[in-house]
Amino acid sequence: MTSVREPGAATGPRTGRPLRRRVATRGRRGVPLPLLVPGVLALAFLLLPLLALLLRAPWRSLPDQLSSAEVWQALQLSLVSATAATAVSLVLGVPLAWLLARTDFPGRGLLRALVTLPLVLPPVVGGVALLLALGRNGVIGKWLDAWFGITLPFTTTGVVIAEAFVAMPFLVISVEGTLRAADPRYEEAATTLGASRFTAFRRVTLPLIAPGIAAGAVLAWARALGEFGATITFAGNFPGRTQTMPLAVYLTLQNDPEAAISLSLVLLAVSIAVLAGLRDRWMTTS
Repeated sequence: MTSVREPGAATGPRTGRPLRRRVATRGRRGVPLPLLVPGVLALAFLLLPLLALLLRAPWRSLPDQLSSAEVWQALQLSLVSATAATAVSLVLGVPLAWLLARTDFPGRGLLRALVTLPLVLPPVVGGVALLLALGRNGVIGKWLDAWFGITLPFTTTGVVIAEAFVAMPFLVISVEGTLRAADPRYEEAATTLGASRFTAFRRVTLPLIAPGIAAGAVLAWARALGEFGATITFAGNFPGRTQTMPLAVYLTLQNDPEAAISLSLVLLAVSIAVLAGLRDRWMTTS
């Protein structure tokens, strides 16, 4: 009998077995030890603190601790402000990413570095910078207060601004990388057919980079949800108005560690639910 093999599959010189299947099997089984050990250590480093949080959680008193109105106010404010900060990041960050990826102008490299600066800047320093810019005596804030009566620090709007300041770079980096990977010839073809640059961006480019925009939005939302330093510096810690869940955890940890663990579990559950639900749908490419 003659052996039947898959069409197009190469065979070994002696056995006649498909090389593709042998190579795939070898790739699954052969894990280099210098890669395996650090990978397992990194996994343990990331997961053990979360496991400790679950092990030390006061499960019996958890329903009572989470039933207070302050907890739900902080959680609602966190979800609303993180979503609003992500919306601001989308409206402003996507055009900025397009400018960085599709235009050439002097100082573009410096501008890109400044845009990504909040990624490495300590959040407290970011909050101080926001106060100096948008506070009542700030560079712009004093004019907002004098001309329009608008005061941003220590308000719910200030929470959104602080979160957007630290979260927007994640969106810009993700969208810019997607734009650089996308073929600009599609936009050029649309313009040669009579479409304006904005129409080409809206009808051609946006559908192409939609996965990158979604991935950046998820990262920005997650970063905004966990923001602490810039928020407490620029918006303060007023229950029901500016106290988000990270601020509530920090405040509760000083007086009631078990309640702080319970609040941390809520944030952990929300973050896992959102990232697990959206990552497989939006952050993977076909």
